[in-house]
Amino acid sequence: MTFLGKLFLLARKGISELLIGCVRLYQIFLSPIFGQSCRFTPTCSNYYIQAVRKHGPIKGSLKGAWRICRCNPWGGSGEDLP
Repeated sequence: MTFLGKLFLLARKGISELLIGCVRLYQIFLSPIFGQSCRFTPTCSNYYIQAVRKHGPIKGSLKGAWRICRCNPWGGSGEDLP
């Protein structure tokens, strides 16, 4: 693998871990304040983490954002995997 290829993979991994760290902070500090209100399994924050790990920071973030938009009283519910 070329140097640029390795650099790209390292940047992708770093950005993914940064995004996951932000979600973990949300889970620790803000989620207990708002309470458990997610209608899906896994929860929206866990879905986001799984999506970023599986699809990378860009596509995973888009899938996570779409999931959060669907998590409302008029949206669906049940099991939804990334």
